[in-house]
Amino acid sequence: MSSAKNLPSVYDPGSVEGKWYEYWKDNNYFVPRDDRSKKPFSIVMPPPNVTGSLHLGHALDNTLQDILTRWRRMQGYNCLWLPGTDHAGIATQARVEEALAAEGLTKHDLGREKFLERVWEWKHLYGNRITSQLSLMGSSCDWSRERFTMDEGCSRAVREVFVNLYEKGLIYQGDYIINWCPRCHTAISDIEVEHEDSDGYLWHIKYPIQDSDEFLVVATTRPETMLGDTGVAVHPDDERYTHLVGKNVVLPLVNRIIPVFADSYVEREFGTGAVKVTPAHDPNDFEMGLRHNLEQVVVIDIDAFMNGNAGPYQGMERYECRRRIVQDLKEQGYLIKVEDHRHAVGHCQRCDTVIEPLVSKQWFVRMKPLAEPAIKKVLNGEIRFVPERFTKIYIGWMENIRDWCISRQLWWGHRIPVWYCQNCGEIICSKEDPDRCPSCRSAELEQDEDVLDTWFSSALWPFSTLGWPQRTADLDYFYPTSVLVTGRDIIFFWVARMIFSGIEHTGRVPFYDVNIHGLILDGQGRKMSKSLGNGIDPIEVIEKYGADTLRFSLITGVTPGNDVRFHWDKVENTRNFANKIWNASRFVLMNLEGYEKIEIDPEELTLADRWIISRLNQKAEEVNSLLERYDLGEAAKVLYDFSWDEFCDWYIELVKPRLGKEAGRREKLVVQNVLNEVLTGILRLLHPFMPFITEEIYQYLPGHNETIMLDPWPLKDDRRIWPASLDEMQQIMSAIRALRNIRAEFNVAPGSQIKAILVVADDDCRQVFAANQSYIRQMARLQEMEIAAKLSQKPAQAVSALTAQTEIYVPLEGIIDVNKEIARLEKDLKAADGELAKARDKLNNANFVSRAPLEVIEKEKSKAEEAGIRKEGILQRLQILKDA
Repeated sequence: MSSAKNLPSVYDPGSVEGKWYEYWKDNNYFVPRDDRSKKPFSIVMPPPNVTGSLHLGHALDNTLQDILTRWRRMQGYNCLWLPGTDHAGIATQARVEEALAAEGLTKHDLGREKFLERVWEWKHLYGNRITSQLSLMGSSCDWSRERFTMDEGCSRAVREVFVNLYEKGLIYQGDYIINWCPRCHTAISDIEVEHEDSDGYLWHIKYPIQDSDEFLVVATTRPETMLGDTGVAVHPDDERYTHLVGKNVVLPLVNRIIPVFADSYVEREFGTGAVKVTPAHDPNDFEMGLRHNLEQVVVIDIDAFMNGNAGPYQGMERYECRRRIVQDLKEQGYLIKVEDHRHAVGHCQRCDTVIEPLVSKQWFVRMKPLAEPAIKKVLNGEIRFVPERFTKIYIGWMENIRDWCISRQLWWGHRIPVWYCQNCGEIICSKEDPDRCPSCRSAELEQDEDVLDTWFSSALWPFSTLGWPQRTADLDYFYPTSVLVTGRDIIFFWVARMIFSGIEHTGRVPFYDVNIHGLILDGQGRKMSKSLGNGIDPIEVIEKYGADTLRFSLITGVTPGNDVRFHWDKVENTRNFANKIWNASRFVLMNLEGYEKIEIDPEELTLADRWIISRLNQKAEEVNSLLERYDLGEAAKVLYDFSWDEFCDWYIELVKPRLGKEAGRREKLVVQNVLNEVLTGILRLLHPFMPFITEEIYQYLPGHNETIMLDPWPLKDDRRIWPASLDEMQQIMSAIRALRNIRAEFNVAPGSQIKAILVVADDDCRQVFAANQSYIRQMARLQEMEIAAKLSQKPAQAVSALTAQTEIYVPLEGIIDVNKEIARLEKDLKAADGELAKARDKLNNANFVSRAPLEVIEKEKSKAEEAGIRKEGILQRLQILKDA
């Protein structure tokens, strides 16, 4: 055993964390044992993008995964936590293009091959940075199995899947409406579009009926797209327009003749009940156009400028064109009115540019056949969402899923494995690069220019990382994986796609449990973002406070599926908790001189010993149960309360007299063994949450093994729980708390020794108090203590308190100056009255309530509530003193 004196007086995370991480890695503790008789536990890490640094969301996600992995490893499972990174097509290409722009270059200046070399350089730089940041977090993942979505194995899996789906007719190419980002210059899927409510206008435009004095009025939020109108739609049951169905209108400014038709998609209550139909620039109009055989007229190009079909507006940026069209409509008498209108506008998730719906030739996955088995597997319980409410969200999306646009107009990513013969026009889809056309034997082949959506390869992550399509030992043993831990924001992006991909390509679900956590918000409940400047770098927190503090503060208060606010005071509290554990451990170690492990007869244990051992066993069961339910935040709270309150503030204080010089050798050994047993148990339970500090302390304890990581997880031992002792100790503690409250409420000086009279009617309970009165004397700082069955009369100038078993009296004569204390309390009462009145005046001021931010109003409400509670307490204490 190391000498206790070598444990520094202050815990320094910087000198501890790196040392232990290297030790764990060097000894391959993160690598699963080559013992396939053990039950496997496996997690694949949601791969962070190689575009920069980890953020707090990554830190939370990886902390949760690490807790589960370390816990299962200590339980004896053969654990694999497989790490990796994602190539993040759009995001990474955008970052590299920004870097090139700073050099005055574009990707076209370099050409595709040289540009991709630059992206790979970027990947190596930032991929390695992310790996080192995950290590700083204490992530116990198996780095020997680290993967990247564009490594050789994952790329082979992507080709295999694409070709298989293509040959089954589930991948097809077609001209469809897609979401186009004019800045990223690529198609993006529906779930990569973020809709934000924006203030805009509803323009009411007159469309003349052909060969008639009549006209229809349509309402639109996008007048610039009218240049591509090929019809006007009304609801079939709208009597206002029944007589016009089948007629034509003359499109203003363009003079194109377009039909009026009926379609039940139209909302009669919106606008005028007549809508312009632009199949090439609106997804709903596109569907109507297909139903009614309308022409698709594209008028906006890939840069969001008007094209040749826009006539005199050609070359204008889309919003400039909007202003000009509105002006022309007004001048020519077509603009009837303009209304303010707040509506949702789609933005590119990556760059925040307003997306443009465009008809374009793209590659799609046919989703209905893939979605049906993926829905069944969740409904029949093979995959379980935690919390369960996310099942409904998943099912709802999958039942209404659209075909997935998988092609992206980028250079960085998995290039679509399709080649076109320049000689005969043959289309070749192949797992290997073809050198000749199978039809005409020509070598003139050109590969499709597009790459696949990033999520196409991510969807294969649980099995591609384990060696699929090869039947590897890892795939046989670790797949399906045990649990997926991920945020609620990517259920559709990633979780759903992994489920249908796993079922389709392996015949099995990719994981059994999906543990959904919420987002990390700032202290005001806002999403962290660059624009708000409220983001927090987890690495800066680690450098200042240590990884254990960051980890524990992130999960404190976390409940499955719910967002959690980040507060700096939680970080400070956790740092204090780490210091509390450290100082308690130093005390224990300094009192283990002469320690030897002994067999203890339960009769040798004091009430406090039996109580703390019982509580340790109860907490082991409680924490284990909470982890099984993925309630990691509550498990952390249970450990925090037990370690700080019951072990440090109660048990350690209670045993100090038994560690003194006057204690006998056997008595001291009993205490030392109990201290070592309980502290070791606490460190084991805390290890998954705070791996570094627990390992450091553990290595100083007698009887330690090579690492706490491989120590057995504490299990409840019913033989080590004494229910009677738990009840008896609770009675004693309740009396001590009541006495401490009296001291605090009546301003009794900390050094003052007081007298207490405990009236205990129950004979058995009275015997417990008598046998353990030393605890009460010590913890409540009593000079005299009397235990009685009843009192003939209440003591003079005494305050009282009640517990479930006792009536407690503390005579104040000679301890405090009652008159002085009354004067002090009356002064406090006046101050509380003033605070209460001030807060209420503000809250009753309609002007303040209507203008002040919500958080300011809530703060005033809290002030009023706290002042009211304080006032009530002061009044009660005054009454007690006046009656005494």
